[in-house]
Amino acid sequence: MGVNAGNFEISAVSCFFTPVWEKVLLIPVHAAANAQILSCRCFLLSPILPFMNHFLRISAVVLVVIGISICLACKTSDKPVIYLYGDKYLEMTHWLEGNGFDVVEVVDPASEIASLPEEAALLLFAPDYPQQRLDLPELFFTLALEKNIKLYVEYPEWVPGITLGKDVIQTRLERGVVSSEAFGPELPVTSILGINDCHIIPSNAENPLVVLAKVAGLDYAPYGLEGAETYPMLVSQGNFLFAFTKLSNVASGRYGPENHWKTLWGFIIAQLTGKDSFTFNKWPSFLAPSFDSQAVLTEDDKRNSVKKGVDWFYKGRFFLHPSSKDTWLAYQGDGTNPVGPPFPRETPNGDGSLGILEGHSSNIYFDGSQQYRYWIRADVQGETAYALAAASSLLEEPSYAAPAKNLIEYIFRSELRGGPRNHPDSAAYGLIGWSHTHPGVYYGDDNARAILGILGASAHLSTGQWDKEMVEAILANFRTTGTLGFRRNRLEQRDVQRNGWQYYWDREEVNPAPHFESWMWALYLWLYDKTGHEPLLERAKSAIRITMEGYPEEWLWTNGIQQERARMILPLAWLVRVEDTEEHRAWLDTIVSKLLENQMDNGAIREELGGEGKGRYGRTKSNAEYGLHEAPLIFENGDPIADMLYTSNFAFFSLNEAPHATGNATYQEALRNLSDFLTRIQVKSDRFEDVDGAWFRAFDYSRWEFWASNADVGWGAWGTLTGWTQSWIVATQVLVLQDQSYWELTNKTAINQHFPNTYTLMFEQKEK
Repeated sequence: MGVNAGNFEISAVSCFFTPVWEKVLLIPVHAAANAQILSCRCFLLSPILPFMNHFLRISAVVLVVIGISICLACKTSDKPVIYLYGDKYLEMTHWLEGNGFDVVEVVDPASEIASLPEEAALLLFAPDYPQQRLDLPELFFTLALEKNIKLYVEYPEWVPGITLGKDVIQTRLERGVVSSEAFGPELPVTSILGINDCHIIPSNAENPLVVLAKVAGLDYAPYGLEGAETYPMLVSQGNFLFAFTKLSNVASGRYGPENHWKTLWGFIIAQLTGKDSFTFNKWPSFLAPSFDSQAVLTEDDKRNSVKKGVDWFYKGRFFLHPSSKDTWLAYQGDGTNPVGPPFPRETPNGDGSLGILEGHSSNIYFDGSQQYRYWIRADVQGETAYALAAASSLLEEPSYAAPAKNLIEYIFRSELRGGPRNHPDSAAYGLIGWSHTHPGVYYGDDNARAILGILGASAHLSTGQWDKEMVEAILANFRTTGTLGFRRNRLEQRDVQRNGWQYYWDREEVNPAPHFESWMWALYLWLYDKTGHEPLLERAKSAIRITMEGYPEEWLWTNGIQQERARMILPLAWLVRVEDTEEHRAWLDTIVSKLLENQMDNGAIREELGGEGKGRYGRTKSNAEYGLHEAPLIFENGDPIADMLYTSNFAFFSLNEAPHATGNATYQEALRNLSDFLTRIQVKSDRFEDVDGAWFRAFDYSRWEFWASNADVGWGAWGTLTGWTQSWIVATQVLVLQDQSYWELTNKTAINQHFPNTYTLMFEQKEK
């Protein structure tokens, strides 16, 4: 603590005064400085040091007066002062200092309140949130009121005039909702403030500025507070502001969106400092996109993105290790809610032979750490193997190759391909099970991505080790595909065994749902190209034609129409590969052009909801339904959100195939822009190691931050996925850097040598 006088400073620590001097001059000067925020340099008084003893003999009182007078004449600091308690990790201290404040630490607010200056601004945080509430005596508030102190208190045990509940309520889906016009037009009523893992103290506070409630919506609550239970979150009482949860960990708790929280904290600081308004120039953040929206990228940036993307598998400790097997099984349970806290940092990574976990759940804890999805899925194993093998090829890093092989081997050694899936006389022979907990569930989409992943990994690793199994997997899906080329979203073991594969082969099924069907059509076209087996082409063409003739009115969409377009591009591009006709090119251009209508200048692809009545998961219909089922990231068309789980990731892979198949320059430019966008928004964080290098599902490209509606019950805005998201972005980035398509990458396969015998084995019952 010092005393300022323009360019002069006195410090009770650094000045070499005698003990007498310290007692007579510096202590009262220091006291005056504490009230006036003044400072003087020692050398201001140093010329008169020889005379000090003489002055002391005359009168110590006179010297005290002189000392105080000198310091009172010093120039007052331009920086406003904020007194602060409980900033355990200096998160807010550094932030406020960066915005032009002098921050003075308060160690014990109950005892120090009496010595604070009149009208001081005092922030009291909860350093042990959520375990310990801030307990202040009644006298503290009495003195604060008498001294006209501007006060912010969060997570209190007791406050005057408001009854607080004894039990704290822990919430998950609830968000802050503005319930007052106090914040002005920048934060109007019903504005949403994302606050993770909120622990709220119930109260009877009236006229709160902000309430906590479970509401639908992106930035605003479109249904207001209808049907929602509310809890006062921020309350104004004269010069006092009370928060009944912790609002100060805005950075470490990963709250959003940034502009809403800036306005809220600007209001709080303005209220405490007596300003009409306050705007922050700097904002605390421990997690950000890798680049600004307009950053010029180099090839090295993209290569580094690939490396960071693969290293994230290790930073997250997603490779199961024998020592973590019990933890995995405990949290995985029956697979209905396989979430739990992240692995400790000391947890070792496995080598892939026990598989890799799915990634993060979207649930973020109060300290910014994030839940894991403790689930083993077949598609994720194949996809991750592809990303690892691709990175090994590009970066010439052999250490990535071994876990890639182990992940593929895991599929074929485990129940994912074991049991009836490995018996030639079973109708399920060759199919790949959905997950460790549901090996008897067969999604064509998941099978397709697992197969594409294994084929891509095989090409990068220059091996045909799993070619036979790949023929079996494609034909297993093909023989459960109906006469018109459709298969349905999901088949189950009990039905397949009861009905037999011929039942599905002869069925006239129509299911224009590209998300679930189209990538298997692409594989039929791919295998046709390698074998010349006409039925593969015929059934794929039939389904594609029916789907295109029904576009868009008849399309069945899942979380949005954009993801359906993104998925449909792949079979259309490969159809041009095997039959380059004007009609087939027109189909491809129809879908690509419509997708690109929603591509922004920064490369982002905006989400879009489809027509009424055809969506499986449309906008959330009420506050009560928020978070109860799968859901889009947007509430209405036009919301500036990109989706890296369902759309941008798959569009990236598909768009890379389209220009290579057609030579279309527009497609190529769109691909380059999307590659740039994905490179820029890769997560960068020194604090949260397990997300550094990841891609979250959601990104708000207008704000340039990780924000969206978190309504999806399983794969929300901040979810990650080692397979669907991470792997397709990494592996496609490799293709872009190598200037080749997947079609070209896998063109040297010798898979056709396994086709005749496998086809005879799997279709012989039909041919008898």
